[in-house]
Amino acid sequence: MKIALALGAPMTAGPSSFEDMIELGVGAEALGVDSVWSSEGWGRDAFTPLAYLAARTSSVALGTAIAQLSARTAATTAMTASSLDEMSQGRFRLGLGASGPAVVHGVHGSAYDRPIERMRETIEVVRLALRGERLEYGGRQIQLPREDSRSLRLSQPPRPNIPILVAAMSPRGLALAGELADGWIGHSFIPDRADDLLAPLHAGLAAAGRPRSSIELQVGGVVEIDEDVESLLERWRPSLAFNIGAMGTDDRNFYRESYVRAGYAEAAAEVHRLWKAKDRDGAAQAVLPEMVLRTHMLGTPEMVADRVRCYVAAGIDTLRVQPAGRDVAGQLRNLETIVGIVSDVAPS
Repeated sequence: MKIALALGAPMTAGPSSFEDMIELGVGAEALGVDSVWSSEGWGRDAFTPLAYLAARTSSVALGTAIAQLSARTAATTAMTASSLDEMSQGRFRLGLGASGPAVVHGVHGSAYDRPIERMRETIEVVRLALRGERLEYGGRQIQLPREDSRSLRLSQPPRPNIPILVAAMSPRGLALAGELADGWIGHSFIPDRADDLLAPLHAGLAAAGRPRSSIELQVGGVVEIDEDVESLLERWRPSLAFNIGAMGTDDRNFYRESYVRAGYAEAAAEVHRLWKAKDRDGAAQAVLPEMVLRTHMLGTPEMVADRVRCYVAAGIDTLRVQPAGRDVAGQLRNLETIVGIVSDVAPS
């Protein structure tokens, strides 16, 4: 099993300053982590930190988890991916995600319309561009070139081997990942329910005639080693409550829907109700302890090792970890511990 480091935003387990984030990424390479992934929501963009990390590292793979479809055109995404792959000497991985209506509407001012269709068209245009072909595409959401213009190729040399991963939680998004992507990036995933949650992805693979080995499954959660499990529960309940209650809209929240499919419909509905009522503490307490412990890797080393075994049993290829800690030194200690656990439980 490979290990991916998720450089989270300040609201997650990730470092709050750019300097800390880079220090954590550099430290991850020294510990033998396979890849480092940068995210974007409504703060830092996903690409810029990786450009800096490309200069500070030499072997670790660098990826976006995720770059938002609505934040840039498909051609700009391809140009940026090509540039980062060149400066990192072939270490770049492009993770794409549709984000959610709250961010798309509130930050980018775009319509959250047919996101699965948008993802399909973006992947096809990005691959067209990276192959060095003319940008000629007649989709429902992307049309290239304009009627009054001629088509162009990117002036950069082709880089067709950049892997494209899709972040998805909905059944249709999972099916699309299975059909088209080189990898899948998951979130709010409970490996104990992997057969149910990943069924659409396997259906997408089958429909496209692709073997399971053609796609990398990457998912995981926060890592924090501590004997005081109760304090860990209280620390991480609010982040689950935020995802279930605040991310998305009242009628569409992919995080909440993921927990519903995992068997927590009643708890997810109660968290959402309390969050809407502005009872943040109540929403956090409505998150069941097992939801926290099954989503993340928390507790004693033995407990964390058991969770890693669940990911192995679920067929996950790459364990994405967000090491917690009061500072970078603490985060690196948790990262070193999980690297050792994975080496013992699921060597590559």
